[in-house]
Amino acid sequence: MNTPEQLVLDLPSRAALGRDDFFVSPTNALALQALDRWPGWATGKLALCGPAASGKSHLVQVWAARSGGAVVDAENLAQQDIAALAETGSVAVEDVHHLAMLPDARREQCEEALFHLHNRVLGAGGTLLVTGEGAPSRWDIKLPDLASRLGATEVATLEAPDDALLSAVLVKLFADRQLEVSPDLIQYLLSRIDRSFASAKATVATLDRAGLSRKRAITPRLAGEVLRAQGTV
Repeated sequence: MNTPEQLVLDLPSRAALGRDDFFVSPTNALALQALDRWPGWATGKLALCGPAASGKSHLVQVWAARSGGAVVDAENLAQQDIAALAETGSVAVEDVHHLAMLPDARREQCEEALFHLHNRVLGAGGTLLVTGEGAPSRWDIKLPDLASRLGATEVATLEAPDDALLSAVLVKLFADRQLEVSPDLIQYLLSRIDRSFASAKATVATLDRAGLSRKRAITPRLAGEVLRAQGTV
């Protein structure tokens, strides 16, 4: 007989986003060093780039806590008071590459807003941090003046994870959900999931739901059942 599964509420986890919660490895050390040079960025601005779920938002929060800067999503720039935002002196704009996915009218408004924010912040001697996937020169920016300014920004890149970093990310993702897991589980997952931060995040969320619904601890055996059901192994 099949055991009935418990209904699971998809409650958000609370990520630990302090400086000490960021695991440093050779794949991200140079990016972290560039961020830590604030406020001494040569041009007053920095682009923090990397794949989805690679830790960009984590580092933005670390930087914001240190700098007292404001943080805003690029997609929300059209609704912001740009003059007031610039007056904070240090501003981070996240996921600038997402602007290419917006409807044309909203995209134009957000690009104009980012252009004016860039000029106001740097014109007043402030600092600007932008994030996105891939280098700024590859972001599909329609406003030529904005594209040229972003293209002239120093780039700090978060690389694809090595084993040590992906292990630490998995442990942290489980800990964010208040789950303690064994080293055996981490090693099991390392050899079976896609080697990306996004895959690690999705896998942990899936295993958390499976553990709750089946009222079982998250073990390599449970992980194997879940991954086989997904066709991953």
